[in-house]
Amino acid sequence: MTLLLIYLFLALTVSFICSIAEAVLLSTPLAFLHSKSDQGDTKAKALIHMKKDIDKPLSAILSLNTIAHTVGAAGVGAQATAVFGEAYFGVISALLTLLILVLTEIIPKTLGANYYKSLYSSTATTISSMVILCYPLVLLSSFLTKRLSKKQQESSISREELSSLASIGEQEGILEGKETKIIQNLIQLKDVSVSAIFTPRIMMIHADEELRLQEFLANKELLHFSRIPIYSGQTENIVGYVLRDLIFEHLADDQFDIQLKDLKRNILQFNERTSVLEAWTRLTEKHEHIAIITNEYGEVQGLLTLEDILETLLGFEIVDEKDKIVDLRQYAEERWKSKQRKYQFIENHKNVEE
Repeated sequence: MTLLLIYLFLALTVSFICSIAEAVLLSTPLAFLHSKSDQGDTKAKALIHMKKDIDKPLSAILSLNTIAHTVGAAGVGAQATAVFGEAYFGVISALLTLLILVLTEIIPKTLGANYYKSLYSSTATTISSMVILCYPLVLLSSFLTKRLSKKQQESSISREELSSLASIGEQEGILEGKETKIIQNLIQLKDVSVSAIFTPRIMMIHADEELRLQEFLANKELLHFSRIPIYSGQTENIVGYVLRDLIFEHLADDQFDIQLKDLKRNILQFNERTSVLEAWTRLTEKHEHIAIITNEYGEVQGLLTLEDILETLLGFEIVDEKDKIVDLRQYAEERWKSKQRKYQFIENHKNVEE
């Protein structure tokens, strides 16, 4: 009877440890482990390494668990037959199966999945010991899995999963709604082209490079913006941009006859198919705020500002503290509608006179 209980205890204990180790290994998020690793936690670093090469720890856990089940079942069965007789062999087998299911599968795996934050450290040590103990079996298993597994492993997480994680974080109260929106918008920046957010050419505000500073000052429309694209000859030929503050500095020195081209700065150009993420990267690298958008033939299609990108990311409008107009596109649309109404009024007036 004593030997039966020893077999039963050892089988259930070893299997319990294997199951809880497996659950912790598979349930602990890499983000959590990296956070602990950055704080100098060596156990977290060890578990990260195990998760990246998960075949070895899983082989050790499953091998030891299988041995515990097999040896335990054989030992308990033999001792049960010797103690109670063959008539009770079926009953003992059923009870053992129930104990293994509840005590070595359901309970430990539930504990491991729910309490991985407090169990990951001891689990790292336990799994390391299992790998050493079952090393020959681990080598054999690794050889077989490498033969059967894909050569190129898929990424552990996709963009869609990141977006879903942000939504889950909001539902669980970890993230605010605006934070979730920013994360989801950021993930999508790579897939959105600048053509979806730039201000069309017909609505652009620009100035002739031959314009003198005194004439610029008299144009109230241009004074609304801190950066104004300038053109040479035709309005489609954008050659750069000027800073309003720099113009004011020269005006303060009574330099009224200087032309805008004398204060010209180079302007970045992006193809309309360029992703918003790439445009944002280049603008920040060059410390620029605006860029011209062109088509495949090099024709100007419109204007992109850093504010356009930030508005896309944050989901609301960013206002330059020196700008008097909140939204360039909205302002340009209102200006265009005003011109259309004026033109229509003139046409109607001509028709009445005729």
